[in-house]
Amino acid sequence: MQIRNLNPDVQRRHNFRNALHTAILVAGSAAIMGLLAYSMFGTTGLVVAAVIGAIAMAGLGRVSPQMVLGLYKARPLAQGEAPQLHEVVAELASRAKLPAIPKLYYVPTQILNAFAVGRKEDAAIAITDGLLRAMSPQQIQGILAHETAHIMNGDLKVMGMADVLNRITSFLSTLGLLGVPLVFGVGVKAPLFGLLLMIFAPTLGGLLQLGLSRAREYDADLDGASLTGDPEGLASALRLLEEKQGAKWESMMLPGSRLPHPSLLRTHPRTEERIARLQALRLDHGDQIVVRADTQHPRASLVPPVARPHVRWHRLGLYY
Repeated sequence: MQIRNLNPDVQRRHNFRNALHTAILVAGSAAIMGLLAYSMFGTTGLVVAAVIGAIAMAGLGRVSPQMVLGLYKARPLAQGEAPQLHEVVAELASRAKLPAIPKLYYVPTQILNAFAVGRKEDAAIAITDGLLRAMSPQQIQGILAHETAHIMNGDLKVMGMADVLNRITSFLSTLGLLGVPLVFGVGVKAPLFGLLLMIFAPTLGGLLQLGLSRAREYDADLDGASLTGDPEGLASALRLLEEKQGAKWESMMLPGSRLPHPSLLRTHPRTEERIARLQALRLDHGDQIVVRADTQHPRASLVPPVARPHVRWHRLGLYY
């Protein structure tokens, strides 16, 4: 979709590049899985792997969003608690032509995060207490648009498919390295190629999965900006997230503590690159979703304060 506020030429260029990246990465993951299955078990292995993948994909669509949200102890965010957020999500869903408005959930943690789960017909967007406290309504609007774009584009299903392919690849690789094909009286047709494939296929599949995640993030940035007509809202939110995560202090005090740039081991692209792409979309006027001017700055959370984090040793981490 296109909003008048955004540069249509840049939109088309980004859309084509993101779609091409996604197609190549998904095809690459499927090819690695297929090669490994065929090298180990021949045509039968290829068919069995395809059937297992199809069954797993069918099961992904039946997973309820509440199951995932329950892992984060998320609860529904009532209309009365955040009427403006509900209005924004409803408008975003209308612009995205979703069959149902995503439900809003609140996660009681000070971590700055938001995520979407579910299908277009039954989706939910969860937002953390830390994000509600730290960001202005314009920034939160940009993040909600980004998550709505994930739902609109079916990214959750695409990433689920990539995960299934990678898991099957890892499983086949483990079977091969344990010598299971030999037990059944079959072996690789090219021993050296088959052995190398068993060793490196899971790593290659994992890298392709990470690359796919980065491509879908770029696409959600673009479509999120298209939904609001305001790329600066999401760009400023990304900028704030980078600052809150301590990137500047780490680069000054602990050089080299983060992954090198650019890195194949990232689930998200570099923040600077995402911001640059968003700013390239901007024109001076258009059809924007406008938030009220009296609520542009961060304020107290819409919900009561959460407890300070405490350590649960048996689960190895900080929990709220």
